[in-house]
Amino acid sequence: MEHDAAVSVNNLNFIYPRGQRPVLRGLSFKIEQGEVFGLLGPNGSGKTTLFRLITTLLRPSRGEISVFGIEAADCPACVRAKIGVVFQYPALDKKLTVMENMKAQGHLYGISGRVLAKRIDSLLDIFNLKERGREMAENLSGGLRRRLEIAKGLLHRPRLLVMDEPSTGLDPAARLDMWRYLRELVKEFRTTVVLTTHLMEEAEQCGRLAILSEGSLVALGRPEDLRSHVGGDVIRVKGLNLGDLRVKIQNQFGNNVRLVDDNLIIERRQAHELISQLAQAFPDQIESVTLAKPTLEDVFMHFTGRSFQRRDPNGA
Repeated sequence: MEHDAAVSVNNLNFIYPRGQRPVLRGLSFKIEQGEVFGLLGPNGSGKTTLFRLITTLLRPSRGEISVFGIEAADCPACVRAKIGVVFQYPALDKKLTVMENMKAQGHLYGISGRVLAKRIDSLLDIFNLKERGREMAENLSGGLRRRLEIAKGLLHRPRLLVMDEPSTGLDPAARLDMWRYLRELVKEFRTTVVLTTHLMEEAEQCGRLAILSEGSLVALGRPEDLRSHVGGDVIRVKGLNLGDLRVKIQNQFGNNVRLVDDNLIIERRQAHELISQLAQAFPDQIESVTLAKPTLEDVFMHFTGRSFQRRDPNGA
């Protein structure tokens, strides 16, 4: 039904066979129709497992996922008919031409004849691949291959496009092109786009984000709203004996100070005022101080107390 969310996740848990710990733990959220939704987390946070569950490649250990009101576990084929999938690694046949790859994809979905020809022509036009139709896939650049992957995923006109690490192997210019095409899809066809990513700049492009850590949902919302949870600007302090310095700063200035990797992290409004005070109070222990507006990486550290760059254990 039209009012159904594109994807609804309810108390979702997953444990791989013979697994010791759950990879996903009690996830619940909704993805609305016509939005670009990102699943952000470090490697091992559970993003790829969630991708596989949404695309019906896996079944939940507990809980449920529904796509446009259809429970994935009850009718995987019904869900697959409504989604397009772009995997992290190319699924093109490199020994086929662009046109032949598109035709093969169409035949997999039972599309042929004039209908298939018209759809291929339209998609190759949208993705600026029309002049490449007779070119072998192995001769395409990484950016062009990604365009072809997305065009393939849209051939059966899915209402939902699910992408796993879509920027893998793309240079910055190709990433910009990809995002331009995704926005056109949302605007032109009201396609819902769901993507997994560990890249902050890619996550910033999404309308909303679910941030995952160790299989749990730690934050959900628009990037700008998530950044607002960080209590002001972010100060990073490098120095000697950081454990001792952390205690001293907290006692003297009353700020919550977190030790993350080799940095002390302080969130504070009007943080510039504190920098000179820190330098005067601890000149022999502080080596450097930096000040910046909060980023999504700071949001992750705010909610988890951990560095985003560190791989989550027991995840996928």
